[in-house]
Amino acid sequence: MKITRTKFKGLNIFESKNFFDNRGYFRELSIEKTIKKKLIFTVVSESKKNVLRGLHMQRKNKQGKYLSVVKGKILDVVVDCRKNSSTFGENYKIILSQKNSKSIYIPPGFLHGFLGLEYENIVIYGCTEYRNKSSEIGVIWNDPDLNISWPVKKPIISIKDKHNISYKKFLKL
Repeated sequence: MKITRTKFKGLNIFESKNFFDNRGYFRELSIEKTIKKKLIFTVVSESKKNVLRGLHMQRKNKQGKYLSVVKGKILDVVVDCRKNSSTFGENYKIILSQKNSKSIYIPPGFLHGFLGLEYENIVIYGCTEYRNKSSEIGVIWNDPDLNISWPVKKPIISIKDKHNISYKKFLKL
C-alpha cells in the first residue's frame, strides 16, 4: 500500500491495488498497522450521480475517518478546522474511485463532504469514534468563504444539508 502525505498534517492518501480475475476483483481497503488508527465504527453510503453530502463533522468526540470507494467515483472534499493548524481554513480535494483504488484518512477536526460523480457510488467509512447525533454540525456546501470549486451548480442535497450553517457562523461556535 502506497502512502502519500499531504500538506495537511495527518491527512494521508492510501493507494492499494485491485486484483482482477474472471470472478471480479479483490482489494485491501485498510490495514490498521499502516494507517496507525483504530477504526471502531464502520458505515456504508450509497449516492447517485450529483448527490452532494456535507460538509459535516462532529463537534464533540471528533472523528477521524478512513474513506474508500468500492463502486463508482466521488470528489471528496475536506476543510481543515483545527484552529492551531498551519492549514486552518484551507480545503483539499481528491477523486476517490473504485478504479484508482485510493483511500483517504481524514484526521479529527475536518469538515468533510463528497459529490457522487457516477450513476452509483458506494463509499465505506471507517471512523475512530462513534456517531453522536447531538454533536453533528454542517456547513453549507457552497459557502463563499470556503471557496470550494464544485463541478456541479445544482447538486442533489438532503433536506438536513439544506439547513447547514455558514462557515462564519460555524467559526463562532
